[in-house]
Amino acid sequence: MLTSLKNPKVAAADRLKKGAARERDRSFLVEGAQGISEALDREPPAIVALLVLDPLDPLAVRASRLGVEVSHVSPDVLRKLTSTVTPQGIVGIAPYLDVELSTVPRTDPSCVSVLHEVRDPGNAGTVLRSADAAGVSAVVFTSSSVDVYNPKTVRASAGSLFHLPVVRGVPTPEVIESLRGSGFRTFAMDADGSENLYGLDLGGRVAFVFGNEAHGLPQEIVRLADATVRVPHAGRAESLNLAAAATVCLFEWARRRVGKGAALEALIAAAAHDIRSPLTAMKGFGYALEKRWAQLDDDQRELMLRGIVHDADRMDQILRMLVDAARVTAGSLELFPDQTDVADITVAIGELLGRDPKHPPVVWSGDPGPYFVDPARLKTTLLSYEEALAWWAGEGATTIGAERREGNLHVWASRAGATIDAGGAEELFLPRKPGAGGGSKIGLYVARAVAETQGGRAWADVAGDTLSFHVELPLPS
Repeated sequence: MLTSLKNPKVAAADRLKKGAARERDRSFLVEGAQGISEALDREPPAIVALLVLDPLDPLAVRASRLGVEVSHVSPDVLRKLTSTVTPQGIVGIAPYLDVELSTVPRTDPSCVSVLHEVRDPGNAGTVLRSADAAGVSAVVFTSSSVDVYNPKTVRASAGSLFHLPVVRGVPTPEVIESLRGSGFRTFAMDADGSENLYGLDLGGRVAFVFGNEAHGLPQEIVRLADATVRVPHAGRAESLNLAAAATVCLFEWARRRVGKGAALEALIAAAAHDIRSPLTAMKGFGYALEKRWAQLDDDQRELMLRGIVHDADRMDQILRMLVDAARVTAGSLELFPDQTDVADITVAIGELLGRDPKHPPVVWSGDPGPYFVDPARLKTTLLSYEEALAWWAGEGATTIGAERREGNLHVWASRAGATIDAGGAEELFLPRKPGAGGGSKIGLYVARAVAETQGGRAWADVAGDTLSFHVELPLPS
């Protein structure tokens, strides 16, 4: 256990509370379970070290398995590193992850949130969180705004900092000029704006520019925008605060976007239906363990606990697919390519699905790589293929293979005993309503959408009695 405040690891972490040290080390602190959990979800994990009160904390165990350095520290050390009255018992160190302005997604539709002279870290973090929830393409912390890596900003973002592109340190006029050059219309938010938010055309590429909490936007910035926009309100309040106004604007954009995407509405309904089954099973297992613990033997308890883990993994997969579907619709899907061994992914999938005794064995065949692709998205795609094969083909093991083909990665999953023809298999890639047959209603749809977003493709075929699902992804030259 680390107990000394002068310990080199503790001192190095403590320095990151100051901006100059963060800039020098290009690292920042992440306080609390929510932010750390979201950081560990990235591929690779966005946490490089953890300091914890309890080394058996599930997040500490998970981080250790992912290769993150975990240090056991005393309560005094943890209090030194945190800025909250009641620390949650865990602090992480993460490397900087901001991106260049030129990398902001330029797809249609796109929305960017620009913060000018926003000084309150709580407000800034809340705007970041709302932007993430609304499916916004990026958030820009201009050079006059609070540091996105300020511990209070990181904490207020509740993990959203790890979900979407963040730009920092660019002067506001340069941001507006760059966005306009990429086809964005820029809207300066002002309580006395000439345009009503609810009557504004929010199609295509738009950027909202939000100003200082007390003074709003200066005229020199307002004059650079395409329009000044107000959030109308009928009550007696003089105006909304920054975070509230930004949330209204971003969700109004999201509402218009989703209104044009009936597929996303169908996916949400389908995902809710798919989640209900594992959730019901988990509740049943939990109730049985709570009420009948003493009457159950060790084998029965282990079986129920394994069932809970299996169903939790299933719900996690569905939620990940739903989030990706929303980001594809918003044009804000961010990829994290890395050197990927497809055989390793296959082994992990086999172990995960092996928790269900009814699922067929998973066999590897092909060239494992490595290939430079997004490993998390490829794993999600193959999990969707495996589920479809379990439903729509009924003989023997499933086989996953990979090969390099004309500058692309070609990965497939197949199984004998097909119960549908090629046309029926292709229809599985469409979003299906609850009750429309077996299997996931969203998995294959999301697999194809994510592949196409990367410039690739996904398809199915039936050869003889073998059903196969394929994905092809471009590889860097």
